[in-house]
Amino acid sequence: MTNKSVEITELNAENWYECCSLEVEENQASHIEPNAVSIAQSKFAPNLKPYSIRYGGETVGFLMFNTVEEELDGYWIYRIMIDKNHQHKGIGKTAAQLMIDEMKTKLQAKRIVVGYHPENTGAHELYRSLGFVDNGDRFGKEMAVVLEV
Repeated sequence: MTNKSVEITELNAENWYECCSLEVEENQASHIEPNAVSIAQSKFAPNLKPYSIRYGGETVGFLMFNTVEEELDGYWIYRIMIDKNHQHKGIGKTAAQLMIDEMKTKLQAKRIVVGYHPENTGAHELYRSLGFVDNGDRFGKEMAVVLEV
């Protein structure tokens, strides 16, 4: 990754549309909802907090987490995606760490959980590198991994 900075910003009137135009690689599309669907979901579930991910001043990704505890007595990460043109630069890992820090600060989170499809090897590597542990929890077709913070 270059020395450009990664930052996360709460979704607002200025940045939501940029997030809607972001896309993942074609082979990743079946693993994640489009950002427009996630943004709409956040408007009907106010406990979901959407953020844009910026890199070097440009919107390059999207993330969303829940502000109330759910299954496994944890706060869940609902989405994290990096546009296909900006993947493999370390942006996702940095943004995920910023999100974890935000959840620890704003929510006093002690346990963070994320679910993803077992075939999503990119997600598996990302969360493993951040310290998430697979305790064998499964929800439908998704596995859930846990980070104790």
